[in-house]
Amino acid sequence: MMSPLRRVAFAAVVALVAVQPVEMPSQSLREAYPRDEFTVREAMVPMRDGVKLFTLILTPKQAAGPLPVLLERTPYDASRAVSTSSTRLSVTRGAQYLGGGYVFVVQDLRGRFRSEGDYAMYRVPRGTFNTSQTDETTDAWDTIDWLVKNVPGNSGKVGVWGTSYPGWLTLAALRDPHPALAAAVPFNPVVDVWKADDWFHWGAFRPVYAFDFIYMMETRKGIVSQYPYEIRDIYSWFLAQGPAAELGTRLDARHEMWTRLMASPSYGPYWRDCAADRWFDAPSRLVPTLHVHGLWDQEDIYGSPAAYAALEKHDRGNDLNFFAVGPWYHGQHFADGDRLGAVTFDEDTAKRFREDVLAPFLRRFLKGEEVPAPAPVTAFETGANRWRRFDRWPPTSETRRLYLQPGGRLAFAPPSDAAASTEYRSDPAKPVPNAPRPHWGFNYEIPASIAAWRRWLVEDQRFVDGRPDVATWVSEPLAEPITIRGPVTAKLFAETTGTDADWVVKLIDVFPDEDVPPYEMSGYELMVSADIFRGRYRESLDEPRPLTPNEVLAYSMPLPIVNHTFRPGHRLMVQVQSTWFPLYDRNPQTFVPSIMTAPASAYTAQRHRVHHSAVHATHLELLVDTRP
Repeated sequence: MMSPLRRVAFAAVVALVAVQPVEMPSQSLREAYPRDEFTVREAMVPMRDGVKLFTLILTPKQAAGPLPVLLERTPYDASRAVSTSSTRLSVTRGAQYLGGGYVFVVQDLRGRFRSEGDYAMYRVPRGTFNTSQTDETTDAWDTIDWLVKNVPGNSGKVGVWGTSYPGWLTLAALRDPHPALAAAVPFNPVVDVWKADDWFHWGAFRPVYAFDFIYMMETRKGIVSQYPYEIRDIYSWFLAQGPAAELGTRLDARHEMWTRLMASPSYGPYWRDCAADRWFDAPSRLVPTLHVHGLWDQEDIYGSPAAYAALEKHDRGNDLNFFAVGPWYHGQHFADGDRLGAVTFDEDTAKRFREDVLAPFLRRFLKGEEVPAPAPVTAFETGANRWRRFDRWPPTSETRRLYLQPGGRLAFAPPSDAAASTEYRSDPAKPVPNAPRPHWGFNYEIPASIAAWRRWLVEDQRFVDGRPDVATWVSEPLAEPITIRGPVTAKLFAETTGTDADWVVKLIDVFPDEDVPPYEMSGYELMVSADIFRGRYRESLDEPRPLTPNEVLAYSMPLPIVNHTFRPGHRLMVQVQSTWFPLYDRNPQTFVPSIMTAPASAYTAQRHRVHHSAVHATHLELLVDTRP
């Protein structure tokens, strides 16, 4: 599987596969070969309102009995599912083959590529913002219904799976599951695009990421459209553009999602309707579901844990809702999983997951084989480089507080100073980069760009350590290992001379600086969990409010989940800063009704102060596993 940007950025390769045309007036994808071990059927599957969706059906020729169906619904060109010219289905499907024994189905969404209808990005369920009679849930239902009635040799069981946007579509199929829906696997799904997935992270906007994706998805129906940047370094390019709304002058009426983003910078009813974890307060049926998460998912790091938690409260027997966690970038579960950037894992973790967790899950719930189900939770423990199995997530742990101390120190004891703080000057004109420059954007046709985008969350943070606008605290070397599992929460006490501010908090594993191999890891500062929070939403996510200048204010910041061991000799580090550019837009630091349209005069340098005193004790809440 590929991430949304990767899938749309690749030029569509017209594939050639054996075809049995059904209601397809256009030329088939390829001529049949006598030695093909599978057939591909092209169908236009009718929805309840008469719109027909282009669907590819790949069926093994030598099937031993009826086969279950694995369905992926995608906005990224279904024909790419057979872009590899081969007579063997295992080659065509690659890592998704999983030993075979499935009918593989891929379908274009409404209005995408060869499907009929109008496209709406992340089309919300029927209701206030969708007054039609259809949504992604009804389209999934109608597709499954057609497949079990019209695909010869199917067993009557259907699984739905997909990564990222198709992961969100997988969750949509679970809202009102068809009786034939027997299993679901949302990999790295988009879940809440405001809280901490594609578009925003806790109010901070991802403007160039959104701009690129919207331009590619909404410019032309069946063609990938790359925006022609004037220069390649996105850091320099975007710094010269001004507020996010200025990018809109490069778009037009086709780009509906951009208009929605500009009009909805705060959390509100529209974003709530899109949020998949809010769909399952009272599910009509709990479908066996395997939620798959990447610890360094650079696109949708919020979604999978949130969806798992929403469905887990309904799994009374703890035997239908599963969670798998790997040390991966977005979509790496179907790639080579032995390393990410400079960080190595001692094995191909993605292959191990596919063989030990994904394949048995599908064999049990789709094929009905008598194989053990995976553990309720299977999680790779970074730092120690080992797989762990648990009954629930997060597993039982002890809450401990890691306190910022005077003098740039960290400790698990609260500070005793009556008044202590660390000050830095944040200048929107000179923002802290989120990754080493040059920043080549999100273009998956450029190998350097895709590699940098995949690894940015594991970059050695020494590239910003020491900047005057990055405050750093570090512990003494550890005498014993410390393992933390689950969510991390930053309890920040801070003040500013301005009326708005962003806060970035990073938990970092500092490796010993030793003259031993691997040399590239000597002194490495590995970001384990980090996120950004826009200060104007301190009191309410729905209603932005100005900060009171020169007053200590409390912030509670959710950081991504971890499953990590800090080894003896390593040190814990916390960094705090107020820009993370160009991935996140700059806060002008002067309160304006909407940062999307902030005037140039609002962007002012301000002094920020992080407090770490006995009264205002900034700390991180960690779930520490004290078991041997």
